[in-house]
Amino acid sequence: MSALTLASAPEDAEALEAAERHHVRLAGELAGRAAMLLTAADRDPGAAERIRAGLVAFCDRELLPYATAEESVLYPAARSLPDSRLLIESLIAEHSCMTALVDALRAAPAPTGAAADARALQVLFEEHVAKENGLVLPLLAVAPGVRLATLLEEMHERVSSATPADDRSDSQASGADADRTVETAQEGCGCGVHAEEAVPELDVRSVPHALRHATVFGALDAVPAGSAMVLVAPHDPLPLLAQIEQRNPGRFAVEYLQRGPEAWRLRLGHR
Repeated sequence: MSALTLASAPEDAEALEAAERHHVRLAGELAGRAAMLLTAADRDPGAAERIRAGLVAFCDRELLPYATAEESVLYPAARSLPDSRLLIESLIAEHSCMTALVDALRAAPAPTGAAADARALQVLFEEHVAKENGLVLPLLAVAPGVRLATLLEEMHERVSSATPADDRSDSQASGADADRTVETAQEGCGCGVHAEEAVPELDVRSVPHALRHATVFGALDAVPAGSAMVLVAPHDPLPLLAQIEQRNPGRFAVEYLQRGPEAWRLRLGHR
Protein backbone atom coordinates (compact mmCIF):
# COMPACT_ATOMS: atom_id res chain seq x y z
CA MET A 1 0.00 0.00 0.00
CA SER A 2 1.39 3.36 -0.98
CA ALA A 3 1.63 6.47 1.13
CA LEU A 4 -1.02 8.09 -1.10
CA THR A 5 -3.63 5.50 -0.13
CA LEU A 6 -2.80 5.99 3.56
CA ALA A 7 -3.16 9.76 3.60
CA SER A 8 -6.34 11.84 3.57
CA ALA A 9 -4.68 14.74 1.69
CA PRO A 10 -1.88 14.92 -0.93
CA GLU A 11 0.28 17.15 1.27
CA ASP A 12 0.00 14.63 4.10
CA ALA A 13 1.05 11.82 1.74
CA GLU A 14 4.11 13.83 0.74
CA ALA A 15 4.87 14.63 4.38
CA LEU A 16 4.60 10.95 5.32
CA GLU A 17 7.06 9.96 2.60
CA ALA A 18 9.45 12.76 3.61
CA ALA A 19 9.30 11.63 7.25
CA GLU A 20 10.10 8.06 6.24
CA ARG A 21 13.08 9.26 4.17
CA HIS A 22 14.30 11.30 7.14
CA HIS A 23 14.04 8.24 9.39
CA VAL A 24 16.04 6.22 6.85
CA ARG A 25 18.76 8.89 6.82
CA LEU A 26 18.97 9.01 10.63
CA ALA A 27 18.96 5.22 10.99
CA GLY A 28 21.52 4.83 8.22
CA GLU A 29 23.91 7.41 9.63
CA LEU A 30 23.61 5.88 13.09
CA ALA A 31 24.26 2.39 11.69
CA GLY A 32 27.28 3.57 9.70
CA ARG A 33 28.87 5.34 12.65
CA ALA A 34 28.16 2.38 14.94
CA ALA A 35 29.71 -0.05 12.46
CA MET A 36 32.83 2.10 12.15
CA LEU A 37 33.14 2.25 15.92
CA LEU A 38 32.76 -1.51 16.21
CA THR A 39 35.53 -2.25 13.71
CA ALA A 40 37.86 0.41 15.12
CA ALA A 41 37.40 -0.68 18.75
CA ASP A 42 39.69 -3.70 18.33
CA ARG A 43 42.05 -2.32 15.68
CA ASP A 44 42.73 1.30 16.63
CA PRO A 45 41.64 2.67 20.05
CA GLY A 46 42.61 6.21 19.02
CA ALA A 47 40.40 6.12 15.94
CA ALA A 48 37.64 4.50 18.00
CA GLU A 49 37.71 7.43 20.43
CA ARG A 50 37.36 9.91 17.57
CA ILE A 51 34.47 7.94 16.06
CA ARG A 52 32.78 7.71 19.48
CA ALA A 53 33.02 11.48 19.91
CA GLY A 54 31.53 12.03 16.45
CA LEU A 55 28.69 9.62 17.18
CA VAL A 56 27.84 11.39 20.45
CA ALA A 57 27.87 14.74 18.62
CA PHE A 58 25.51 13.33 15.97
CA CYS A 59 23.11 12.10 18.67
CA ASP A 60 23.19 15.44 20.50
CA ARG A 61 22.75 17.39 17.26
CA GLU A 62 20.09 15.31 15.50
CA LEU A 63 18.80 12.18 17.23
CA LEU A 64 17.86 13.51 20.67
CA PRO A 65 16.41 16.87 19.53
CA TYR A 66 14.25 14.97 17.04
CA ALA A 67 12.96 12.71 19.82
CA THR A 68 12.17 15.73 21.99
CA ALA A 69 10.27 17.38 19.14
CA GLU A 70 8.26 14.20 18.58
CA GLU A 71 7.18 14.17 22.21
CA SER A 72 6.16 17.84 22.04
CA VAL A 73 4.31 17.83 18.71
CA LEU A 74 3.69 14.45 17.10
CA TYR A 75 2.93 12.23 20.07
CA PRO A 76 0.23 14.42 21.71
CA ALA A 77 -1.74 14.34 18.45
CA ALA A 78 -1.29 10.56 18.14
CA ARG A 79 -2.19 9.92 21.78
CA SER A 80 -5.63 11.45 21.21
CA LEU A 81 -6.48 8.80 18.60
CA PRO A 82 -8.44 5.67 19.65
CA ASP A 83 -6.37 2.79 21.09
CA SER A 84 -3.04 4.57 20.60
CA ARG A 85 -2.21 5.63 24.17
CA LEU A 86 -0.18 2.54 25.10
CA LEU A 87 1.75 2.69 21.83
CA ILE A 88 2.74 6.31 22.41
CA GLU A 89 3.72 5.62 26.02
CA SER A 90 5.96 2.79 24.86
CA LEU A 91 7.62 5.06 22.30
CA ILE A 92 8.25 7.71 24.95
CA ALA A 93 9.83 5.02 27.14
CA GLU A 94 12.08 4.08 24.22
CA HIS A 95 13.17 7.71 23.97
CA SER A 96 14.27 7.50 27.60
CA CYS A 97 16.25 4.35 26.81
CA MET A 98 17.90 6.07 23.84
CA THR A 99 18.90 9.02 26.01
CA ALA A 100 20.39 6.65 28.58
CA LEU A 101 22.37 4.82 25.88
CA VAL A 102 23.74 8.10 24.52
CA ASP A 103 24.81 9.07 28.04
CA ALA A 104 26.47 5.66 28.47
CA LEU A 105 28.21 6.10 25.12
CA ARG A 106 29.36 9.55 26.18
CA ALA A 107 30.88 8.22 29.42
CA ALA A 108 32.17 4.86 28.15
CA PRO A 109 35.69 4.27 29.56
CA ALA A 110 36.79 1.81 26.85
CA PRO A 111 36.19 1.43 23.09
CA THR A 112 34.63 -2.02 23.42
CA GLY A 113 32.05 -0.74 25.87
CA ALA A 114 31.30 2.24 23.64
CA ALA A 115 30.84 -0.09 20.66
CA ALA A 116 28.36 -2.21 22.62
CA ASP A 117 26.38 0.89 23.62
CA ALA A 118 26.39 2.13 20.03
CA ARG A 119 25.13 -1.21 18.71
CA ALA A 120 22.34 -1.30 21.30
CA LEU A 121 21.34 2.25 20.35
CA GLN A 122 21.31 1.33 16.67
CA VAL A 123 19.04 -1.69 17.20
CA LEU A 124 16.66 0.23 19.46
CA PHE A 125 16.40 3.17 17.06
CA GLU A 126 15.73 0.95 14.04
CA GLU A 127 12.93 -0.83 15.89
CA HIS A 128 11.61 2.52 17.10
CA VAL A 129 11.34 4.14 13.67
CA ALA A 130 9.79 0.96 12.26
CA LYS A 131 6.88 1.49 14.68
CA GLU A 132 6.65 5.14 13.77
CA ASN A 133 6.70 4.44 10.03
CA GLY A 134 4.33 1.49 10.25
CA LEU A 135 1.89 2.71 12.89
CA VAL A 136 2.11 6.31 14.09
CA LEU A 137 2.57 8.17 10.80
CA PRO A 138 -0.14 6.24 8.88
CA LEU A 139 -2.59 6.71 11.75
CA LEU A 140 -2.01 10.46 11.78
CA ALA A 141 -2.12 10.69 7.99
CA VAL A 142 -5.70 9.36 7.84
CA ALA A 143 -7.03 10.83 11.11
CA PRO A 144 -9.90 13.30 10.63
CA GLY A 145 -8.95 16.81 11.60
CA VAL A 146 -5.22 16.06 11.79
CA ARG A 147 -2.80 17.58 9.29
CA LEU A 148 0.36 15.49 9.36
CA ALA A 149 2.20 17.95 7.13
CA THR A 150 1.59 20.76 9.61
CA LEU A 151 2.72 18.64 12.56
CA LEU A 152 5.95 17.58 10.85
CA GLU A 153 6.71 21.14 9.77
CA GLU A 154 6.37 22.31 13.37
CA MET A 155 8.55 19.41 14.52
CA HIS A 156 11.37 20.30 12.20
CA GLU A 157 11.15 23.95 13.19
CA ARG A 158 11.60 22.89 16.81
CA VAL A 159 14.58 20.70 15.92
CA SER A 160 16.20 23.58 14.02
CA SER A 161 15.63 26.05 16.85
CA ALA A 162 16.93 23.55 19.42
CA THR A 163 20.26 23.29 17.54
CA PRO A 164 21.44 26.81 16.67
CA ALA A 165 24.07 27.27 13.98
CA ASP A 166 26.66 28.19 16.63
CA ASP A 167 26.09 24.87 18.39
CA ARG A 168 26.45 22.97 15.13
CA SER A 169 29.71 24.79 14.45
CA ASP A 170 30.94 23.95 17.95
CA SER A 171 30.14 20.27 17.41
CA GLN A 172 31.98 20.23 14.11
CA ALA A 173 34.94 22.03 15.68
CA SER A 174 35.05 19.48 18.49
CA GLY A 175 35.11 16.70 15.91
CA ALA A 176 37.92 18.40 14.04
CA ASP A 177 39.90 18.77 17.28
CA ALA A 178 39.45 15.05 17.93
CA ASP A 179 40.65 14.28 14.40
CA ARG A 180 43.79 16.35 14.91
CA THR A 181 44.49 14.65 18.24
CA VAL A 182 44.30 11.22 16.65
CA GLU A 183 46.43 12.25 13.67
CA THR A 184 49.08 13.76 15.95
CA ALA A 185 49.22 10.60 18.03
CA GLN A 186 49.60 8.51 14.89
CA GLU A 187 52.37 10.67 13.50
CA GLY A 188 54.31 10.77 16.74
CA CYS A 189 54.05 7.21 17.94
CA GLY A 190 57.51 6.29 16.56
CA CYS A 191 56.49 2.68 15.94
CA GLY A 192 57.08 2.83 12.19
CA VAL A 193 53.62 1.40 11.41
CA HIS A 194 51.51 3.46 9.01
CA ALA A 195 48.03 4.35 10.22
CA GLU A 196 46.45 2.81 7.10
CA GLU A 197 47.13 -0.65 8.52
CA ALA A 198 44.23 0.00 10.90
CA VAL A 199 41.71 1.16 8.28
CA PRO A 200 38.19 0.30 9.54
CA GLU A 201 35.97 -1.84 7.34
CA LEU A 202 32.25 -1.43 6.67
CA ASP A 203 30.51 -4.54 5.31
CA VAL A 204 27.07 -3.56 3.99
CA ARG A 205 26.16 -6.91 2.46
CA SER A 206 23.81 -7.69 5.34
CA VAL A 207 22.43 -4.14 5.65
CA PRO A 208 18.83 -3.77 4.39
CA HIS A 209 18.80 -2.21 0.95
CA ALA A 210 16.70 0.75 2.10
CA LEU A 211 19.37 1.67 4.65
CA ARG A 212 22.49 0.76 2.70
CA HIS A 213 23.42 4.07 1.10
CA ALA A 214 22.56 6.10 4.20
CA THR A 215 24.72 3.72 6.25
CA VAL A 216 27.70 4.34 3.97
CA PHE A 217 27.17 8.11 4.12
CA GLY A 218 27.11 7.97 7.91
CA ALA A 219 30.30 5.92 7.99
CA LEU A 220 32.05 8.31 5.62
CA ASP A 221 31.10 11.22 7.85
CA ALA A 222 33.18 9.53 10.56
CA VAL A 223 36.31 9.35 8.35
CA PRO A 224 38.61 12.37 8.89
CA ALA A 225 40.78 13.93 6.22
CA GLY A 226 43.92 11.87 5.64
CA SER A 227 42.21 8.62 6.70
CA ALA A 228 40.19 5.97 4.90
CA MET A 229 37.71 3.16 5.25
CA VAL A 230 37.18 -0.06 3.34
CA LEU A 231 33.71 -0.68 1.95
CA VAL A 232 32.54 -4.26 1.32
CA ALA A 233 29.54 -4.45 -1.04
CA PRO A 234 27.59 -7.30 -2.66
CA HIS A 235 28.02 -5.77 -6.15
CA ASP A 236 29.98 -3.05 -7.90
CA PRO A 237 28.56 0.04 -6.15
CA LEU A 238 28.75 2.44 -9.10
CA PRO A 239 25.47 4.26 -8.30
CA LEU A 240 26.61 4.70 -4.70
CA LEU A 241 29.98 6.07 -5.81
CA ALA A 242 28.18 8.58 -8.03
CA GLN A 243 26.09 9.70 -5.07
CA ILE A 244 29.19 10.03 -2.88
CA GLU A 245 30.83 12.23 -5.50
CA GLN A 246 27.68 14.30 -5.90
CA ARG A 247 27.40 14.69 -2.14
CA ASN A 248 31.09 15.51 -1.58
CA PRO A 249 32.74 16.48 -4.89
CA GLY A 250 36.39 15.44 -5.01
CA ARG A 251 36.58 14.54 -1.33
CA PHE A 252 37.05 10.77 -1.56
CA ALA A 253 39.54 8.79 -3.66
CA VAL A 254 38.34 5.31 -4.65
CA GLU A 255 40.60 2.27 -5.02
CA TYR A 256 39.23 -1.19 -5.85
CA LEU A 257 40.81 -3.89 -3.68
CA GLN A 258 38.59 -6.74 -4.89
CA ARG A 259 36.17 -6.98 -7.83
CA GLY A 260 33.78 -9.83 -7.07
CA PRO A 261 32.48 -12.32 -7.65
CA GLU A 262 31.01 -12.59 -4.13
CA ALA A 263 32.15 -9.23 -2.77
CA TRP A 264 33.52 -5.93 -3.96
CA ARG A 265 36.03 -4.29 -1.61
CA LEU A 266 36.87 -0.61 -2.11
CA ARG A 267 39.18 1.68 -0.20
CA LEU A 268 37.63 5.14 0.19
CA GLY A 269 40.29 7.66 1.15
CA HIS A 270 39.33 11.05 2.52
CA ARG A 271 41.63 13.51 0.74
